[in-house]
Amino acid sequence: MVSDRINEGVGKYRVGVDLGGTKIEAILLDAEGGEGDRRRTHTPRDTGADYDRILRSVHSLITEMAKGVPAGQEYTVGIGVPGALDLEHDQVVNANTVCLKGRPFRRDMEALVGRPVGVENDANCFALAESQWGAATDHRFVFGIIMGTGCGGGICIDGRIHRGRNGLAGEWGHFSVDPQGLECFCGNRGCVETKLSGTGLSRSFYARYAQDMTAQQILEGYRQGDPRCRAHIEQFLDDFGRCVGGLISTIDPDIVVLGGGLSNVEELYDVGVEKVRRCTFRRNITTPILKNRLGDSAGVLGAALIGV
Repeated sequence: MVSDRINEGVGKYRVGVDLGGTKIEAILLDAEGGEGDRRRTHTPRDTGADYDRILRSVHSLITEMAKGVPAGQEYTVGIGVPGALDLEHDQVVNANTVCLKGRPFRRDMEALVGRPVGVENDANCFALAESQWGAATDHRFVFGIIMGTGCGGGICIDGRIHRGRNGLAGEWGHFSVDPQGLECFCGNRGCVETKLSGTGLSRSFYARYAQDMTAQQILEGYRQGDPRCRAHIEQFLDDFGRCVGGLISTIDPDIVVLGGGLSNVEELYDVGVEKVRRCTFRRNITTPILKNRLGDSAGVLGAALIGV
């Protein structure tokens, strides 16, 4: 059920869509905030026609969710996308799913579904959901981090998304921390995303050892005592400490909530937190750094909450 703190739009059904790098998930929330239906599909990745196929896939999921809305009932639609939004020109910019870059995604979706659509950065949706009814419900200033295919961040203050002057608030994944590091899709080198995402973990392992391994395989090797995997995960934890320590020293949030596949690395919450404390301006910080409470649902639930 949706928290009592979420009262805007109560009485309406909500359709939310989380457009991820590997999957697209949709959910229908009923007028009381209960889950009515949920479906997912793979994100189209074929070269050349990705954008149009993504539009069709998202449209299809919205159509399926809308079938669960009783006749005569109003409903909203919200979509979380893996990229920053240029609000002035109504375009997606610097998207991890690169076919979205420079596209008027919101307008194109509205043309397909024939109704207004809310579109927001996926990390903002994650932070919103966790601040409203997840791990951060008792905190005012929330920074949410997604460490999945990419690495993003979102800020919520008093239960509302904070976008900033340029719509870039929370875009922590594209802060360059290593000018000599791997090139990021955004055009810079050594961004946080090249250090703290599943893709970055895999790419840096290949650069170091000339062997293709997924982030999951590297983690499994780490747990099995493989010396290369162990060294690589230890570097990942060091990078986490420096990056999150710098973040806390800069904006000093009330809480940091971790999401995405890499948030399941249990060492983040002891070894990683200790490294964060060593890398902040003050060593005695009390900032909670917690695993998300909503799991994979956070993004899609947040998307439902930003619907119009």
